[in-house]
Amino acid sequence: MSSEESTPLMRAVFSRRMLVALVMGFACGLPLLLTITVLQAWMKEAGVDLAVIGMMALVGLPYTVKFLWAPLLDRFTLPFLGRRRGWLLMAQLALMVSIAGLGLSDPANNPWMVAFAAFLVTFFSASQDIVVDAYRREDLPDAELGLGSSLYVNGYRVGMLLASGGGLIMADHVSFQVVYVVMAACLLPGVLTTLVTPEPPVPLGKPSTLREAVIEPLVEYFTRPGALWVLAFILFYKIGDTMASAMTTPFYLDMGFSKTEIGTVVKLFGFWATIGGSLLGGVAMIRLGIKKSLWIFGILQAASTAGFVVLARVGHSIPMLSGVIGFENLSSGMGTTAYVAFMASITNKKFTATQYALLSSLMGIPRVLASAPTGFLAKSLGWDYFFMACTLIAIPGLLLLLKNTQDFQ
Repeated sequence: MSSEESTPLMRAVFSRRMLVALVMGFACGLPLLLTITVLQAWMKEAGVDLAVIGMMALVGLPYTVKFLWAPLLDRFTLPFLGRRRGWLLMAQLALMVSIAGLGLSDPANNPWMVAFAAFLVTFFSASQDIVVDAYRREDLPDAELGLGSSLYVNGYRVGMLLASGGGLIMADHVSFQVVYVVMAACLLPGVLTTLVTPEPPVPLGKPSTLREAVIEPLVEYFTRPGALWVLAFILFYKIGDTMASAMTTPFYLDMGFSKTEIGTVVKLFGFWATIGGSLLGGVAMIRLGIKKSLWIFGILQAASTAGFVVLARVGHSIPMLSGVIGFENLSSGMGTTAYVAFMASITNKKFTATQYALLSSLMGIPRVLASAPTGFLAKSLGWDYFFMACTLIAIPGLLLLLKNTQDFQ
């Protein structure tokens, strides 16, 4: 690469836009596990019944139905900071207050108040997600969506790691109340970023009525050529990778790996491989473009799933486990980056919040529905044939790239 070619790349990597994407990703990832992993540990320690702890999963409902109020954020503009930053600041401040409020609740004596506080956290967290996704789409040029998406995803993962790993480690030394107050304070960089970053221009304007904000995004999308094929692509692109991932922990245990080996290789080494894959994918997409990246990264994803077939045949081998995990997480990070960038690229900037919320909700369907029968399949087929099936299931998603996705680039 010549110096003339590398200069724009380096300028893009170290731009204000990329820093904002990273910080906003961190702010979006931090709250997620505060209502799952950390809250479950707190409730278990407080002696709350396991049935109640299980029911707490329902507080995550706002993440799956956030498209219901996304049109309001497209339609209305608050009288300060602009269309995106005004709503973002409100969501962030409410999120900080609700996280601190969750920490001040009492799981042992009033678990339903805890549930209400946790619901507020997920609602304001989902609202923050809506606005951040819209801001990122409107702030980044199309050529930088891949790199910006990779930094957002990596920031998100760091936020999750701080909340879950850091939160649980802190809880061994201080009370959970203190943990939640500290985590609320960790959102301050996101608030500061919202205050200093500029409002993105929206040349297409915004919906003038609530009806336009609700109905027009759907009409605009479904009147495009190949709209249904693109929705099918979003559903199937990562389905093989998702199904394989759902059963990896039981697989490792069946192969004779200890929990320490799994934690060290899979969680720690795998985490950094995913981070590296996301960054590598984001940089590569500046040169390759979104569609070519989806092809290359999708093929790598399928190949990495096939690596589990080899591990199933080899059995207990730390070097083989490390190689398979490294390749799988690297390719998954690259594929996720291209996937997120693609969804952002096909949204209309007039309805960014609504269309992206709908697409991201659709993205989550395979994680729930496709993962449900994986235990039955693994039990019926055996581990090697199960992972072979997951590899083959990835093929339709790749073939759908041939069907009209060029109309969305």
